[in-house]
Amino acid sequence: MSTQTSDDHVFKALAHPRRRELLDRLKDQPQTTGALCEAFPDMDRCTVMMHLKVLEEADLVVARREGRERWNHLNALPIKQIHDRWISQYAGHAISILDQLRSDLEG
Repeated sequence: MSTQTSDDHVFKALAHPRRRELLDRLKDQPQTTGALCEAFPDMDRCTVMMHLKVLEEADLVVARREGRERWNHLNALPIKQIHDRWISQYAGHAISILDQLRSDLEG
């Protein structure tokens, strides 16, 4: 594989709407792979597993085995790091531009 950074893996994982839906399902509590498969009846088990693998490679999902069950846990830290690195800085810049626009319009 190329020299992709961890951010690249996170962006790739978040780019697909189904993977974002899987993360939404894990936001409140861990779920078994079987429960995730049941939540997406239009996808077969192999497809769900493929999406979970991409999420694991991006460190967004941590899987733990308990007996015969595979529990999937959300790891939100990579998303926070993306937010801190990219979104918050750009949001701060956008707010300052809007503030300047307001001042210009009121002036």
